[in-house]
Amino acid sequence: MSPRGWRPWPRNPWLQRLFVGATLVALGCLAWGFFWEPRQLVERDYDFALPHWSRECEGLRLDVVADLHTGSPHNGLDKLDQIVARLVASDAPAVLMAGDYVILSVLGGTYISADQLAPHLKPLTARKPVYAVLGNHDWWKDGGKVRAALESAGVVVLEDQARKVELGRCTLWIVGIGDKWETRHDIAGAFAGVSDDAPAIALTHNPDLFPEIPPRASLTIAGHTHGGQVQLPWLGTPVVPAQMRYAGGYLVEDGKSLFVSTGIGTSILPVRFGVPPEISRLTLRAAARAPARVTR
Repeated sequence: MSPRGWRPWPRNPWLQRLFVGATLVALGCLAWGFFWEPRQLVERDYDFALPHWSRECEGLRLDVVADLHTGSPHNGLDKLDQIVARLVASDAPAVLMAGDYVILSVLGGTYISADQLAPHLKPLTARKPVYAVLGNHDWWKDGGKVRAALESAGVVVLEDQARKVELGRCTLWIVGIGDKWETRHDIAGAFAGVSDDAPAIALTHNPDLFPEIPPRASLTIAGHTHGGQVQLPWLGTPVVPAQMRYAGGYLVEDGKSLFVSTGIGTSILPVRFGVPPEISRLTLRAAARAPARVTR
């Protein structure tokens, strides 16, 4: 029996319609965030003007992926094959991967080891160079094994190391820096390997390292945040596992440039809302203080 004066259903027809409408919207948002959007894959183009960029590297294209988290819900080996096919078809001459290839645990997911996923990267490494760093989840699942699996598939893993790279007429340095949480991330040691004035790109997993990156880097690329996985209208991103200003996208701070990929997979909760899985396609130019542009 209901308490006196309390009614479980409003008698006013307008309130009834409002209640039904709000319920349907809430259910629709849940279905979108937990089942539809995590299955998607978008390619988003970015155009950045960078300091210390050479004429030979003008217009260089680079594809960036982060937080593959293969094994998270709606994100199995078939999704990895789809990502690889997109990267192979891209006109970018190289791919940068910003860590977290495996998943520690996530509701509704299935653990897929690095040894299982790495062979699916071979069609990509056979076509173009792929440079990578490890993320915190990789280290939680034995970073040495994850690194060995990636390298067996032809991926160049750079942990506190610099590698001079030639992409067409462009010569640049890729400086890989270890994860902020799980390694010593020897930034000075990594940049000590940069021996000339060619442009340098710093690649790391956690963007919270960005304030420590020297101005020698024309651009720092990171992942880790997943863009917060949820971005609500008017409210923004409620939770980010890094400084909120590093949630995702392009940022200039203290004269230095940072790009944070919002990633592919999910962690903790299998939800994405307003932050679809993304392959980030960067075009890099030498035009100081020109505005960054982004298009789908």
